[in-house]
Order: sequence, then structure tokens, then C-alpha cells
Amino acid sequence: MNKLYQQITKTVAITLLLLTAFTNTVMAKNVNVQTLGSMEVHYIALDSTFLTPAIAKKNNIERSRYNALINISVLDANLKNHPAKSVLISGTAQNNIGQSTTLDFKEVKEGSAIYYLAQLHYKNKEMFHFTIKINGGNGQKTLKFDHTFYVD
Repeated sequence: MNKLYQQITKTVAITLLLLTAFTNTVMAKNVNVQTLGSMEVHYIALDSTFLTPAIAKKNNIERSRYNALINISVLDANLKNHPAKSVLISGTAQNNIGQSTTLDFKEVKEGSAIYYLAQLHYKNKEMFHFTIKINGGNGQKTLKFDHTFYVD
């Protein structure tokens, strides 16, 4: 049980470290994790204004009340310490009236961290249904989640 607790604690710490690279206002409760085969996928959708101007500029991200950031990181659950894994990733976001947007993910590497960023424009109270295809070398897996965005 102690080893499992250490692994969970380490995974949470890695996720928070990745998210801290973007903003110090994102809370851990907003981070979602899903296991897809041997991949441990951490994902979050958030308003781009949560990013500091410096971080947004560094990553070529438009800060706007109408612009979301999708952040995906993949860890290799089969390896010791669950290191970050480089993957092929693509996805779409579909709103409730059926309009679909292709997500253009950009891979970002910072030290041993690897994450994938995509931007999405939205309207107030707009819900999106995300379908993300991830290929980590052992076949393609699909991550699905929903998120509603609000304009501040």
C-alpha cells in the first residue's frame, strides 16, 4: 500500500509540476486522469486567461476570455516512475449544436516533461465534447471528455 501511495503522490506531483509551468492559479481538482492501455493520460481544459502573459507569449498562446487551452500529458504507466511519453495526438471538439473544430496540438518539451497544447475559441456557457486520439506506439486509444466554458 505504501508503494502505491508513493506512486499516486508522484503522479500528482508530476501533473502539478506540468500545470505550474502554465499557471499558478490552476487547482489540482481540475486535473483529470484516465488510463488508456499503458498510457496514463492527464488532461485539462481551461480559460487561456489563467496563463500569465509571459507563459502565453513563450508558448505562442492567445490569451482571451474567448479562448481555451487544452493541455494533455501522457505518462508511460509500464515504466518505473511513469516517465513522460512522446505520442502522436489529434483531436476534435464538437459543441452541442454539432459544430466541430479540429484541434491543432503542439508538442512542448521542458526538461523531462512533455505535454501537448491546443487552443479553442468558445462562447459563454458553450459545452464541448472532446475526442482525442492518442497513439503511444502500441496502437491508437481514444480519450473522450466534456467541458463547459464560461466567459468571465
